[in-house]
Parts: sequence; C-alpha cells; structure tokens
Amino acid sequence: MHQGNYPSLKTSKFLNSIPELISKTFPIPGRFRSALPADIAELSRLLTNNRGERALSYLGQKNYLSAYLYYFLPWNLFRLCFLLPSLDLKLSAGNTITDLGSGPLTFVSALWIARPDLRSLPLEFNCVDRTLSVMEAGKKLFNAISNETGIDSKWKINLIKKEIKIDKKTKTERHSSGKGEKKSVSLVCAVNLFNEMYDRIPHNNINKLKEMAETAAFYMHEEAAAEALILTVEPGIPQSGRFISFLRNAFIELGRLPASPCTHIDDCPLLPRHQKAGVKQRWCHFAFDAAGVPKDLKRLSAAAKLPKERLVMSFLLAGAKNPPITKDVFNGSIRIISDAFPLPNQRFGRYGCSAQGLILLTGNKNQIDKLASLSYIEQNNFNLPVTSNKSERDEKSGALIMELK
Repeated sequence: MHQGNYPSLKTSKFLNSIPELISKTFPIPGRFRSALPADIAELSRLLTNNRGERALSYLGQKNYLSAYLYYFLPWNLFRLCFLLPSLDLKLSAGNTITDLGSGPLTFVSALWIARPDLRSLPLEFNCVDRTLSVMEAGKKLFNAISNETGIDSKWKINLIKKEIKIDKKTKTERHSSGKGEKKSVSLVCAVNLFNEMYDRIPHNNINKLKEMAETAAFYMHEEAAAEALILTVEPGIPQSGRFISFLRNAFIELGRLPASPCTHIDDCPLLPRHQKAGVKQRWCHFAFDAAGVPKDLKRLSAAAKLPKERLVMSFLLAGAKNPPITKDVFNGSIRIISDAFPLPNQRFGRYGCSAQGLILLTGNKNQIDKLASLSYIEQNNFNLPVTSNKSERDEKSGALIMELK
C-alpha cells in the first residue's frame, strides 16, 4: 500500500515563501495594490464563465499578469508540487524538456521546487507560449527561486513565442508533411493548456471532446522522442477528467501506455460510455487538502472572494512508445480517486480505479483515513469479491465493492 506523495517538509517550507518572493520580484505600487483582488476576480471570470470575452494574449495586460502571478501561479505551483514527487519522469543529464503553453514557466519552477534531486542536472527546457512577456516574467521568477535555494542552476531555458494549434487541420498538415525528423525531446508536458481550447465545447458534445483529445495526443506524440514521456495536467473539473480519459485511450492507440495514474491498460472505466444513466457521473481527478497554504495567499484569495479548501487536478503521464509488456506490470491494484465519505453501519469508503472498473473501497474510518487521493493500493491489501452480483455493487455509482483487509 502506497500513500499519496505529499510535498516534503523542505518543499512545503519553500512553498510558504513563494507569495513573499513573488511580491519582491514583481512589486506593485501601493495605489494599484488595492485593485489586485478585483483584478484576480475579473481574471477568474474570464478564465471560467466568460471565456469568450478573453483576448488570446490576455496575460500581456499588466493588471491581468499581476493577478495571475500573485494568485493563479502560486496555487498552480502548490498543485504541481503535490503531483511531481510521485512521478518517475526518468530525466537525466543532457535531457531536453518541451513545455507547451508554459505561461509563466509554472512547470519549470514547480519541478525545481519539488524535485531537488534534479537541480544539479544540466537540463534544457524549450518553453512555448503565445505571450512572450508572461514567459519572461516566469523566467525572472524562476531565477529568483533558484537563487533562494543557493544553487547555481544548470538548467538552460529557451523561450519560444509560438501559437499552439490543436485542430484537425494541424493534424492533417503534420501527417502530409512527411518530415519524419527524429525528435530528441525526453519529456513533453502541457499544464493547463487544453482547457483553454476545449472550454468552448458543450459538455454534452462527447464526440467533439474525444476528437480534440485524439488530436492533442497526436500533437504531443509528434513532439516527443519514441522513448520520451508525455505529461498532461488539467483542472480537476468533470470536462477535464473526461478529456483525460479520452486522451489516455488516444495515447494507447499511438502505442504509448499510461504510466500514471492508471493501474491498468484496459479501457478507462470513467469514460462516459461506461457510466450508467441515472447514477452520479464520475471523472478522473485527485484532490488534496490546502490547509498548508501560506496565510498571505489565503488572505488574498479571500479578498478576491475565491477561497480554496482543496487542490484538485486531473493528469496523465503517458509512457514511451511500444514498450515491452510483462505480466507483472499491471497487477490488479487500485488507484484512489476520491475523498473519504461515510457509509451505513459506521463504515467509510473511497472510490478507486482498477482494471475491473470503478471500485468502492470500504473499511473502518481509521483504515480509510490512512489512504489519500492518488494512493496506490496493491492487490494483497483488499478482498476481491467472489462474484459480481448486484449485492456487491454500489447503488449510487454502480462501482464494484471491495473491502480493505
């Protein structure tokens, strides 16, 4: 049984200094500082309910850039620092990483903070975004972060101003170009990139979401070397979770098996076609308690009327192309994908994902509380049902019920 990987004490301590470091690196004159909460609220509105009003280069505006740097960036750093310690990114000296839609270099900074084992390696990052000014701001902050750790960075960061187009036309053009050049990129990542594209797809248009996921998978696949890994991180909302499920299937068709969080290579049980009508729809996402977030960030969030109690994400790490598969790679284990909740008869449960579909893992409160979102439960830690009749199914979700030993 493996617990979810929370940030180390050193990482948590460093994250607590991020709001102050942002304030020092990007000071806002007092007469404009009072407008920051309102700017954060407005940017949030443009990023969610009123995305159609948002200009393509919205972060090129100083007030929105400040709002992003002071509010959205630190929250995203915290979120990634919960995730990155649990991922085997297989990076070594001389590797190249492509960061698509990098914004203020959130992924690069999070990797430096959360993975101190990588700081001494000479790595090269190709950061791609449509807005150069936001990447320049991110590089300035990364330099401040690396200086705070007292380590001379060996990471080379290239800023590439480029529009990233994920559509059928781009896919057709890449197919017909016939370039076939060999890629040397060891990791391709896209953090909060695709939700800005599929946000205009109606939530009931499953076919369109599937089509976009297939195109996105092809785009990243083409950017990566055959042995490279591909990481996608999206907000933990239902639309994102369904996109990730479709993305997973698309990568499998391209010969890239899921390395995390999936515990199997069968069809994703959280795809819409596997969920029964009349039951609450589930989606692939992971949530972490935001209790350790700095007080300054919490106060700013409250002032903007955007408080957060949890850090939520959907993600997928796709592996190398056409890897050898051994029988013990996927062994029937379960990945926890929900918070704990009470059940009848003083029992508690959490939902999980496995090759047998959606699982309701049950036990006493102490057993369930010891688990966490993203925990990995090995097969010998739970009792498999003898049969799969209705009495062993959760009425609300249709999940197969399993009991912790």
